[in-house]
Amino acid sequence: MTTAAYRTDRTTRADGGDTWAVLLPPGRYEAERLVHHDTLELTGRTDGPRPRRGDRVAVLADEPLRLVALGRVSDAGDRRPEVPEDPLSERAEASLVVAYTRRVFDEPVLADSLALDGPVSALTPAAFHELVDRLGPPPPRRTWLVSLDLPIEAASPAEAVRLFWSYVQELGPRELPAFVSPSGDELAMQAFVLGEEANQDPEEDD
Repeated sequence: MTTAAYRTDRTTRADGGDTWAVLLPPGRYEAERLVHHDTLELTGRTDGPRPRRGDRVAVLADEPLRLVALGRVSDAGDRRPEVPEDPLSERAEASLVVAYTRRVFDEPVLADSLALDGPVSALTPAAFHELVDRLGPPPPRRTWLVSLDLPIEAASPAEAVRLFWSYVQELGPRELPAFVSPSGDELAMQAFVLGEEANQDPEEDD
């Protein structure tokens, strides 16, 4: 059965949504781990069948192939430029926007048994649900205290705050350590750099 025929058959599902695998571009996995995003936007993927709004998506990272997030398509990118009344105008660069429904970037799940056709591949519902089952139930949410302390020399508190935000924008999560602890248990504080726990005590490195 061809991919096109397979897609046509799947549109008869009761929930009206297909299931897909989307492979992150090189380097995107690290970026998604460092900063929280509500959506994943990918451009330039116009070859072959495309997901539609509401379709469910398994977001994967490569080498090794692993599941890092789940989501639903919120925009399939079938848009024209700002002059839609011109039927001869070319379409804008196609984009695929996935709204995250669950993220597991810190604890990805191996999915090396999948065979992908490319950056965007159709999945059978059974294969999609198998991936979801591997995740297990989501962990309970709790309150965390996150802080960022920078010693800054300045002539006034207002200037110190301005310099603080300049340093944060310039250095960001790749260089600045953020300190996090469970609310009510500050003694359990940990430092994180590049999205991973990082030791900030030079005496312990000796």
